[in-house]
Amino acid sequence: MTKVLVLGGGLVGSVIARDLAADADLEVSLADIDAKRLEAVCGASADPISAVEADCSSPECVATLCNDHELIVGAMPGRFGYRVLRAVIESGRNYCDISFMPEDAWELDELARTHGATCVVDIGVAPGMSNLLGGRAAFRLDPCHTLDIFVGGIPANPRPPFEYKAGFSPADVLEEYVRPARLVEDGRTVIREALSEPESIDFPGVGVLEAFNTDGLRSLADRLDVPSMREKTMRYPGHREVMLQMREAGFLGEEPVRVGDVDIVPRDLAAALLFPHWTYEEGEADLTAMRVEATGELEGRTVRLRWDLLDYYDPATGFSSMARTTAFPCAIMARLIAKGVVDAPGVHPPEEFAARDDVLDALFSGLQARGVHYTEHVDEIS
Repeated sequence: MTKVLVLGGGLVGSVIARDLAADADLEVSLADIDAKRLEAVCGASADPISAVEADCSSPECVATLCNDHELIVGAMPGRFGYRVLRAVIESGRNYCDISFMPEDAWELDELARTHGATCVVDIGVAPGMSNLLGGRAAFRLDPCHTLDIFVGGIPANPRPPFEYKAGFSPADVLEEYVRPARLVEDGRTVIREALSEPESIDFPGVGVLEAFNTDGLRSLADRLDVPSMREKTMRYPGHREVMLQMREAGFLGEEPVRVGDVDIVPRDLAAALLFPHWTYEEGEADLTAMRVEATGELEGRTVRLRWDLLDYYDPATGFSSMARTTAFPCAIMARLIAKGVVDAPGVHPPEEFAARDDVLDALFSGLQARGVHYTEHVDEIS
């Protein structure tokens, strides 16, 4: 039996832990600093999960926890991701991670190889399945000319003035709106401001959404030989303009501002004020929409290869769509690592597995069994 430790019991980590706990070959523990959260998650699980009250943002604490577990799964906010990854690697443990870390995780690849640690990072929905499908498109099309990724986790029933609620870490949501976006144009990586170059997308089953640049390509920008690549986040029309105004007014800045006798970090204040409005009520439905679209040559034809995802909140389990679509790929990959199907030491982004039919089959069949469906389309371009 493999001892698995999930770091972070938030919206996504709790679903990862409960999914893994259903596997009789895994002994699952969940670590979080919040004792009440641990009690709620472990108490709601139909399968046993051991609660570990711990500060998972501390590398020293993580290193100690690694001693008693063989496989670690990271579901921490992005700002903690890199140092947690390093601590796990230096402990010689295998790792599977969904944190949206601002650093380049593959800088630790050599360290992971040295310690014999197999680490798969960014294995959620986007980044995650978006990387895998983008890599698959580049593998199937010869050559692949363009790659476009559009993704959004949004409320099923939006309300003004924000037309939005947050399905994952508050800090990571705001980070999307400020982190410079990397795109590939004419074979070169270029930088665009987050929230820039808006366009309308008519997504079947949802309606018209507004898409804008965010830093979602990540490792794809360096690892795929595709001359034109971009990733855009989708929101309901109107949300982008509100957040752009807030950013330009300085509310998303990280440099402290003196207000009276107190130094205040604007983004911390913005998060504290925004997230009561952006928090889903119990039973409130969200949805996840994603499109990965590529053009290129396939068997002598110029084609458009596209995958669409439209997923909703599951009232039977109480799992949000964003939690489902992010947690399940990570949990499935964690099982592949535990079983030795994925066993090469190093730090691996999802696109590295694009040519492995066994990994793709496991992911897609596992997601389908959990009610998450990706629909593939191939259309010839005249």
